[in-house]
Amino acid sequence: MRARIYQPSRTAMSSGSAKTHHWVLEFAPESPRGIDPLMGWTSSTDTQSQVRLTFDTLEAAKDYAKDHGIEVVQFQPNKRKPNIRPRGYAENFAVDRKGAWTH
Repeated sequence: MRARIYQPSRTAMSSGSAKTHHWVLEFAPESPRGIDPLMGWTSSTDTQSQVRLTFDTLEAAKDYAKDHGIEVVQFQPNKRKPNIRPRGYAENFAVDRKGAWTH
């Protein structure tokens, strides 16, 4: 049995970092998906591909895999550098503002 351990990235629809602080252990599919001849749906006989376990730390995920004899591949997350501007939005309302208020 093979699995991968990774830290999920943020969704494309949000700028926040919620749901990205935990680690996920996800099993690799053992058999390919097939198309059902009657309905045309994709299906698989592999139920392990539906399992997705979450852990608080990377070590907890590795320990779980080791205890259950699961071969894992670990992916390191690509961390973004923080985009913090000095004064940012608050500068629009500062009392020591350099330019005139235009609206």
